[in-house]
Amino acid sequence: MARATADATAAGLTGLVVAPGPDLVHLCGYQPTAITERLTALVLTAGREPALVVPRLERPDAEKAPGAPAVRLVDWTDGEDPYAAAVPLLEPGGRYGVSDNAWAMHLLGFQAALAGTRWTSLTESLPMLRAVKDGDELERLAAAGAAADAAYRGILEVRFAGRRETDVAADLSALLIRHGHSQVDFTVVGSGPNGANPHHEAGDRVIEPGDTVVLDFGGLKDGYGSDTTRTVHVGADVPDEVRKVHDVVRRAQQTAFEAVRPGVSCQEIDRTARRVITEAGYGEYFIHRTGHGIGITTHEPPYLVEGEERPLVPGMCFSIEPGIYLPGRFG
Repeated sequence: MARATADATAAGLTGLVVAPGPDLVHLCGYQPTAITERLTALVLTAGREPALVVPRLERPDAEKAPGAPAVRLVDWTDGEDPYAAAVPLLEPGGRYGVSDNAWAMHLLGFQAALAGTRWTSLTESLPMLRAVKDGDELERLAAAGAAADAAYRGILEVRFAGRRETDVAADLSALLIRHGHSQVDFTVVGSGPNGANPHHEAGDRVIEPGDTVVLDFGGLKDGYGSDTTRTVHVGADVPDEVRKVHDVVRRAQQTAFEAVRPGVSCQEIDRTARRVITEAGYGEYFIHRTGHGIGITTHEPPYLVEGEERPLVPGMCFSIEPGIYLPGRFG
């Protein structure tokens, strides 16, 4: 919270108003049991103690949050104006960053109660708020990644041929849970031509011998994310072109990995992977960014994409996942 407040000041903000969601979990460890129309907001302002505005009926839950000892709880009850409780924590006419996922009714409520106050989204004003992880976070991310690796090893023992994509996706989901995930966010199983759609998810297509199958899966373990993509082939006789495309993507991924170091821009990692694929003649079939950050959510800054000039910083954790997708054939 102290670092976020300092970053807000450096960005020209008076403070931050953080709604329930990933930012609130990251900053003080609090996640309301149900996100409803009742106002909940963490207010961070330089020179003031952090304050968490909560409905009175939810105060006992808020008091159990890991960050509760470091915040002042300000509660309000049904029938009262929640903004009357929150407004004294803010500076009239100030400029505040607000969570992207804040409900419009709450932002409009703040605007009505504090005329002249300006608001900007946290993604716009502090895009790297959660990008730099501490040691505990990195350990959790490593554990989530190891659990996803174990799920992948398990899925290789499952029969693919003659079964629907949804059947294999269900097996993959069960394996993620078995290896410690509390939440499965996605299990993409794209066989044959479906693999040419990066976000195909899974359908009723029956997987056949000779199919190339894209597996893209992940979720949360102990509050932190995994996100892994692997491509497999059903049967021993792998066509030469499938091997070639797979090897180009693997080389692009490794080359980009080796380019990572502090101070290198995010877009340079994208350019490095894209250069390998373009030189191999498949540039037009690499149709998405090279990677994205991962943490409390499976997609978050930093984004490894052309135009993102921010430098890499120690503690950032992100994917490097170039791809080639041949329409109607495989990916």
